[in-house]
Amino acid sequence: MDLKIHARNVELTDRLREHVERKVSKLDRYLPNIREVRVDLAIERHKQLERCIAQLTLWDARGTILRAEEKRQSDIYAALDMALDKMYRQIRRYKGKRRRRGGRSAEAELMALEPLPGNIEAEEEAEDEKIAIVRRKRVELIPMSEEEAIDQMELLGHNFFVFFNAETAKIGVLYRREDGNYGVLEPEVS
Repeated sequence: MDLKIHARNVELTDRLREHVERKVSKLDRYLPNIREVRVDLAIERHKQLERCIAQLTLWDARGTILRAEEKRQSDIYAALDMALDKMYRQIRRYKGKRRRRGGRSAEAELMALEPLPGNIEAEEEAEDEKIAIVRRKRVELIPMSEEEAIDQMELLGHNFFVFFNAETAKIGVLYRREDGNYGVLEPEVS
């Protein structure tokens, strides 16, 4: 597993680096074939408040990407631990989906791994049973600019909007970011 640690406004001390390496190295026990893990640590300062952010992004050999983030902590170590707890939930959800869809070979592979720490498995099993697609909606894509898509999304009061970009002749998904700005997802078939 390739571990990359990026720090912004945080001094990456040897103690902090060792803490990250020790905690992240345990992920291999619960999910096989982890190719790369990126850990982003940051401290944001807003007026008098200081907020620590820990974000984990994990890629496995199958191309799956799992991501967990914690922003509400005042201590970088606590933020990392909370983000890892969220990552364990992501791994549990992913393993449950693979087990349901993969048949005996996937189940045997996943059962050979260690169980996730704490009560995460029991909590997630109850959640996994409830997941279902309850609505399917068809949308008519009208060619428009990104600015028109923003206007349309605002008029609808949604956090995202699917549109046909007239400038690029591609389908895009416009979404509102946490910082109040916008982002566009442009899918590509690989």
